[in-house]
Amino acid sequence: MSATTEHDAAGSWTIRAARPEDWAGIWAILEPVIRSGETFTWDRDTTEDEARGRWFKQAPGQTFVAVASGTGAILGTGELHPNQGGGGSHVANAGYMVHPGSAGRGLARALCAYSLDAARDAGFRAMQFNAVVESNVRAVAAWKSMGFEVLATIPEAFNHPNLGYVGLHMMYRKL
Repeated sequence: MSATTEHDAAGSWTIRAARPEDWAGIWAILEPVIRSGETFTWDRDTTEDEARGRWFKQAPGQTFVAVASGTGAILGTGELHPNQGGGGSHVANAGYMVHPGSAGRGLARALCAYSLDAARDAGFRAMQFNAVVESNVRAVAAWKSMGFEVLATIPEAFNHPNLGYVGLHMMYRKL
């Protein structure tokens, strides 16, 4: 997938495949999200090495970044990979994280759009999100606006650090 450029009132960014030298900027985004325990199902004590091993994907998967035009700062990141192996490997799964200072600019939607195109280009037929925390209402609304539907909600499947047990949505869309 070639890089895509997006613009908003605060400037522009390019989404491109991540490189090993992007890791410091990616980790600066991942670590606070992981530690907060509010939106991702990862252990809150995930180490940097564990996170790098989980976030960087091999083909047909991909890891990508949104990079600020001019400064090169990493504003957001995403990854996609087969949701399952074998007979289920034609369905992609993806995850996205945006730097808190860049929230509300449409970066998550742009990362999602990039991943949908990249997944389609890689031969995937659909994309499934296995665990969208139902209290993450901005993400749920964004994914619905991108054509995903909630197929099921697993009640009390996520122990939110502030809200207690909340549901996890399974979301899906064809490519």
